[in-house]
Amino acid sequence: MIYNVDKEMPLMAFLIEKTHKKKNDVKNLLKYKNIKVDGIITTHVSYPLKIGQIVEINTAKNTLPFDIIYEDKDIIVIDKPCGLLSEETNNEKQKTAYNIVKKYLKNKHENIYLVHRLDQYTSGILMFAKSKELYQLFTHNWNQYITVRGYVAIIEGHLVKKQDTIINKLSENKNQTVCISHNGKKAITHYKVIQENKQYSLLEIYLDTGRKNQIRVHMASLKHPIIGDSKYGSTTNPIKRLGLHAHEFGFTHPITHQQMHFISKIPESFENLMKKG
Repeated sequence: MIYNVDKEMPLMAFLIEKTHKKKNDVKNLLKYKNIKVDGIITTHVSYPLKIGQIVEINTAKNTLPFDIIYEDKDIIVIDKPCGLLSEETNNEKQKTAYNIVKKYLKNKHENIYLVHRLDQYTSGILMFAKSKELYQLFTHNWNQYITVRGYVAIIEGHLVKKQDTIINKLSENKNQTVCISHNGKKAITHYKVIQENKQYSLLEIYLDTGRKNQIRVHMASLKHPIIGDSKYGSTTNPIKRLGLHAHEFGFTHPITHQQMHFISKIPESFENLMKKG
């Protein structure tokens, strides 16, 4: 986008006026060299614009194979697609969200630390920290800072209780399958049915704990597994993927104490399935 300067003013004020963006968003445009004045990249917020100059904002699309929901000097939040690993495994080192974002940030001389994880076939919000200090604050004080972890899921059939809380203990066996166990770690899942059709139910789910495969195991324990989840008993796969999406994530920033909140749109395939009778 190109703008002609028709009155003298600082670059920051000009960009806010023209783009209607928040101050922090404009700072990021400048920091990541997305602003040119008369064809020259400019990063100073107080750069004095003169009448007749031309300001250009780089609106080139994100080159990553997924959307960046938010980015600033401290964090980057992405919309991870179904099928992509969060981090490397013994069998896969390169094709991971971590590695892709790491390469992206390396070009900007920034670091990356994976704050939390999503199962390979769960899509949605995944966050990385850009400093070791922030990473350690999050991981060592997770329950203190994380305020919301929300998901949407499509399950087989209809639940008798349309809203409830599941509380039990989960542990992982030698076959890397998670199961309910008296010797496991406490797991708390809140769910609410928000839509039903003849075969399936769409749930909104919020977690108090983040155990491995927690939602998948809890839904299977109710005899209503998530669609596409053959590992935990599903016999249907109508959208050719696991029916689980991390759609909401919120936290208190450990350093700035700012309240951060992110939303990822429900996948179109989920919506299309639920429209069917």
